[in-house]
Amino acid sequence: MKVLITDYAWESLQPEREILASAGATLVVAERGDEDELASLAKDVDGILTCWKPVTARVIRRAERCRAIGRYGIGVDNIDVECATELGIVVTNVSAYCVEEVAEHAMALLLSLARKVTAYDHAMKAGRYDLRALMPFYRLRGKTLGIVGFGKIGRALYRKAQGFEFKVLICDPNLDPTSLRDYQADCVRFTELLERSDFVSIHVPLTPETRGLFNAEAFRRMKPGSYLINTCRGAVIDEAALLEALNAGRIAGAGLDVLASEPPSLQDPLGLHPRAIVTPHAAFYSAESVLELQTTAARQMAEVLSGRRPSNIVNPEVLRRSNLRARFRSSV
Repeated sequence: MKVLITDYAWESLQPEREILASAGATLVVAERGDEDELASLAKDVDGILTCWKPVTARVIRRAERCRAIGRYGIGVDNIDVECATELGIVVTNVSAYCVEEVAEHAMALLLSLARKVTAYDHAMKAGRYDLRALMPFYRLRGKTLGIVGFGKIGRALYRKAQGFEFKVLICDPNLDPTSLRDYQADCVRFTELLERSDFVSIHVPLTPETRGLFNAEAFRRMKPGSYLINTCRGAVIDEAALLEALNAGRIAGAGLDVLASEPPSLQDPLGLHPRAIVTPHAAFYSAESVLELQTTAARQMAEVLSGRRPSNIVNPEVLRRSNLRARFRSSV
């Protein structure tokens, strides 16, 4: 059997090789990861593992033997899940990794924006030593943090924010209010969160409902002098509207680990904006989280190829289809 790796962001695929070898599978590693190459390589593979490259309907339809498509990560917006389901292919993800890392990165962006750390550092390296250049800024204690999306990462950020004595607002339409009994936070509507928050951190999946959620109207609603932090998906933000809000001074700054197009042009006006801090989709990374990501994704693929049902199936409805390609043992 063969498993196609569309792309990866770590040094070695040895963990995947060892785990998949136990299921009798070898790796086929794409060189470029573009649609033409993936469609060509997918023809005779039994599984596909992908990090960021799009696994389109064209690629999936060419993968006539494929039983499972696994995402190195949580969101599956780069996989045509509907097409995979139609063809009886299981889609998996790694739903509980890099929680602490992303929450830490969001807090790092928040702190750097609030204390002007990056801006002062850039000035120093350019030969300017001027404390007053970036005044005023304010203490964090008592400020309001709005968390949009209160899943695992949003909750981890809440825990870290408690150490800085933030007031916390939460907006999550899928949230059961009774689940907040152990949290000192108010659950509010999106517009109220924007109007009241000094810092807004986004932790939602990219869906048709969340695409462009932060648009021109949202930026008009945000509290003057507030900051936006995004570590989820770039397309949740209308970047033209964000740029306009920064230029107009409607918000004080933005910390972005993700952009709508990655990698962006190095002349991207957001990346060059003096009130924006941009990192290269790095929030997920730590040595520990990457190893966990590799092994979990590979084990789930090995389980499917060995006839065992994996724990994180994104499209469980596929299990009821008569054309399900995976053959799970009835005892599982």
